[in-house]
Amino acid sequence: MESNVPIYLQISLFIENEIINDRLSIDDKVPSTNEFSKSMNVNPATAGKGLNELVDQGILYKKRGLGMFVTEEARSIIINKRKEYFTENLLKEFLKEAKQLNISKEELIEKIRSDY
Repeated sequence: MESNVPIYLQISLFIENEIINDRLSIDDKVPSTNEFSKSMNVNPATAGKGLNELVDQGILYKKRGLGMFVTEEARSIIINKRKEYFTENLLKEFLKEAKQLNISKEELIEKIRSDY
């Protein structure tokens, strides 16, 4: 996992990626706080913070005494959140850099068409 990203966010991103890549589906149980704590050698509170972030976003839900599970809306929530981040941050930076390098719109479109 990436060392410049806080561990609790690494845990959240890991679960999000598992959902996006169809390795976790609706109502699937996610690893527990203790399982993450042991596998990543982190404090259980840190692991819990990462999982609770996803609960707060509506990506996971809790069943008392049973664990945390993937919500029906999880995939669409993650995709919408990441699309927004992509367009508001990454794409704007990409276009800013392209303009600074005098890369034409046509060149960009052609490159996207050939690589997409």
